[in-house]
Amino acid sequence: MITFDPDALNARVAELEQSMGAPGFWDDQKRAAAISSEHARLAKRRDRYDSLSGDAEDLTQLLELASDDGDLDDVEEAVNALKRQLERVQEDALFSGEYDAGDAVVSIHAGEGGTDAQDWAEMLLRMYLRWAEARGYQTEVLEASPGEEAGLKSATFTVSGDNAYGLLRAERGVHRLVRLSPFDQAHRRHTSFAQVIVSPLLTDEGGIEIDESDLRIDTYRASGAGGQHVNKTDSAVRITHLPTGIVVSVQNERSQLSNKNTALKILRSRLAELEQEQKEEELARERGEVMTTGFGSQIRSYVLHPYQLVKDHRTDLEEGNTQAILDGRLDEFIQAYLLKQAAAGN
Repeated sequence: MITFDPDALNARVAELEQSMGAPGFWDDQKRAAAISSEHARLAKRRDRYDSLSGDAEDLTQLLELASDDGDLDDVEEAVNALKRQLERVQEDALFSGEYDAGDAVVSIHAGEGGTDAQDWAEMLLRMYLRWAEARGYQTEVLEASPGEEAGLKSATFTVSGDNAYGLLRAERGVHRLVRLSPFDQAHRRHTSFAQVIVSPLLTDEGGIEIDESDLRIDTYRASGAGGQHVNKTDSAVRITHLPTGIVVSVQNERSQLSNKNTALKILRSRLAELEQEQKEEELARERGEVMTTGFGSQIRSYVLHPYQLVKDHRTDLEEGNTQAILDGRLDEFIQAYLLKQAAAGN
């Protein structure tokens, strides 16, 4: 069971504050930035717990008053609000990674399946944007490359809010869709794939240094829906990081320089994510586990025909209300995965 330990949390916050107050704290700026970031994250977690404790005491008094006059409507509303706060505090206990509390960059790439896969990529984009909206997160679509007939070849967007990266890292991997294809004249069943890549959105260079000689930078004309909104200049930028093969494309800004700066920011985030994946793979090897990534290993299947079912292959969690999931109801799947990872010590 994953527990929340307020005493240990307070002790760690006090320890960090002592370090921050020590002479010469900022002499090592990288270390100072890491300590300051951890302090801000844990202080917010502590404040959330303190707020929950205070609200629980207020609820006890409200219940006593309501018992006298028989009006329990306010109590029910307060209990529901308290439950939501408690869920967030419990959720906080799942996050211990360097970037977990921060924002995220999410990229979706259509895989095998042709037009159906490109349509599936657009469906996933819609699903994640709706999930983020329901949680009160801010999102920004940085790039969306349209498919030849429908859907998207790829899309990249940011998600900003508490624990955005910590939550969304549960979505990394290949997502599989099975349905009757709307693009097949015979209306046959098709299987298509899309890959979701989640990286921490770094507020600065985050210690990730990029050698300009490792980059191939291409410019091209931004694509769009056509008509007067098509960009007439080669403002879109594609950056390839040669040592890793990571490719980042950005075309949403009108300025080539703005697109390049955004692409470099995303690239740094992708490189930070690559470091995290390598650490996780090393931990998995130490535990004798096999980590599978890439298009040969789907993490979740969304079956719309001949039956309705969404199944996560890592946790075996299933949900028959496929439309609700595609409309963004993902928390149950995300939390099940994070609980399994936390229990495994990852």
